[in-house]
Amino acid sequence: MRVVHLMASPFYGGPERQMLGLARHLPGDVVSAFLSFPERGLAQAFLTEARRHGFQAKALQHNTPRVLACIGEIAAELRDSKADLLCTSGYKPDLIGWRAARRVGIPVVSVSHGWTGATWKVRLYEALDRWVLRRLDAVVCVSQAQADKVRAAGVPDTKINVIRNAIGSEAFVEPNPEVRAEMAAWFSYPPQWIVGAAGRLSPEKGFDVLLKSAAVVCEAYPKAGFILFGDGPLRANLERQAAEWKLHGRFIFAGFRTDLAKFLPNLDLGVMSSFTEGLPVALLETAAAGVPSVATSVGGIPEVIADGTTGLLVPAGDAGALARSIVELLRDDARRRTLGEAARASARRDFSFETMSSQYHTLFKRLTQAQG
Repeated sequence: MRVVHLMASPFYGGPERQMLGLARHLPGDVVSAFLSFPERGLAQAFLTEARRHGFQAKALQHNTPRVLACIGEIAAELRDSKADLLCTSGYKPDLIGWRAARRVGIPVVSVSHGWTGATWKVRLYEALDRWVLRRLDAVVCVSQAQADKVRAAGVPDTKINVIRNAIGSEAFVEPNPEVRAEMAAWFSYPPQWIVGAAGRLSPEKGFDVLLKSAAVVCEAYPKAGFILFGDGPLRANLERQAAEWKLHGRFIFAGFRTDLAKFLPNLDLGVMSSFTEGLPVALLETAAAGVPSVATSVGGIPEVIADGTTGLLVPAGDAGALARSIVELLRDDARRRTLGEAARASARRDFSFETMSSQYHTLFKRLTQAQG
């Protein structure tokens, strides 16, 4: 079975890591390849990583708004590779990949990672995505919460499949005193506690709320420090806000890191302030590192965090509640350890690539056999 994954990958983020992890764990009867829209040359970061793992991976020559040229190029790639199935991730791959797959006569399945509604343009594209999902052969939702949204968009239950995101064994890393010392050196003072967050610096992640919470926490606990891993369009705005809250040297913008896994186990606490999520990979990776998180109760987050057992949940947009929960766990070392151990056990038990790839394999076989 030959499966082509169509992406739009401006950076090597959560959806990219999931699809590459899937390809690495599928049985030997599946041959996977990757195509990506060029995204102004930024797709090469992901494509290079895919090639490093032995997969064919290339950037398309065409991009929107040349939609017809894109459809023709993708259709030609599907024919040349003798693809049996197209797997798409994101609204642009969904919309354009659907037409290309229909031209070639192969089934298409979309992986619905979540909708952000970040800008009016994104909201328009996501409305089109809801329309096209109803016309695909199947939709994979990365959480039950996302499945509920897809169902509300009119996709029939017979097409909806809930297959949660996963993490590999490389995420289960032990703390390292040298890495902890490296992180501590980023601050203007030696922090007693380090709180970490990771994600794209975009509106739906709620990092402005996190900054307000950090200001409250640092005022009450001057030896607390925050690190934000990631990059994105809001970085300059967030850095200005951090300065306004007098967080210089106490709230570190660490940028996008390909070696994030080595830092996570050396945090005291993770935090996720999102307004919307599918099923966040960063949260799974933090749990796998044995670090509990305080996170907003949105999207698939409650499917990862059992409130009071593997972490704490707070309402989205409530900086006060976020700050109080962070302080609650910073003050209690024993409880943090207990929650972290439970989070790690849950990540290992419930979110393995072996389980995820088996579910995708079953779906892919069903779709290709029905087509045949």
